Amino acid sequence: MNRDWQKSSYCAQGNSCVHVAATASRTVELTESSDPSGAILTAAPAAFAALIRGAKLPSGARTA
Repeated sequence: MNRDWQKSSYCAQGNSCVHVAATASRTVELTESSDPSGAILTAAPAAFAALIRGAKLPSGARTA
């Protein structure tokens, strides 16, 4: 399956980047740039949004 991968905006140069793609079946897929055809994590859009919200929290912050 061909995916339209988008590279993380926080990616430094090198092979340690996260790539994200939306699928026709309305899921979100993530992979790493060093092996984009390797392991692919599939998530529901709500779960991906929760991951992003959590990643933006200051260190040590808790969610309700």
